[in-house]
Amino acid sequence: QVRVVESGGGSVQTGGSLRLSCVVSGSEQPNYAMAWFRQAPGKEREGVAGIDSGDIIHYTDSVKGRFTVSRGNAKNTLSLQMSSLKPDDTAMYYCARGSLRWGMTDIQALGPDAYTFWGQGTQVTVSS
Repeated sequence: QVRVVESGGGSVQTGGSLRLSCVVSGSEQPNYAMAWFRQAPGKEREGVAGIDSGDIIHYTDSVKGRFTVSRGNAKNTLSLQMSSLKPDDTAMYYCARGSLRWGMTDIQALGPDAYTFWGQGTQVTVSS
């Protein structure tokens, strides 16, 4: 049974940093497509950063230059380093695991349809 667990959320002030971590258990092959999504109250879930099976990385425009996604050496872990945080980054952040996929487009990598397994989320709150 595949299980996705996020950690690392918290509260910071504008300009601060946080690092989110995700561990996927129950997977037999390590290099699945994975991604971070977020959902703020009253808004749709948004793809923040994704990485495909070839380790090609995709970011939504609003986080480029501020967020860095990386896959761990164990390949079943995914991190999101967030810097220069803004109040607009406040949301529940979710980690998701998809299938083995190479050559994903931005729309595919940052869209929810590519991902089957989801964590329960970790809250990030940025105060002004």
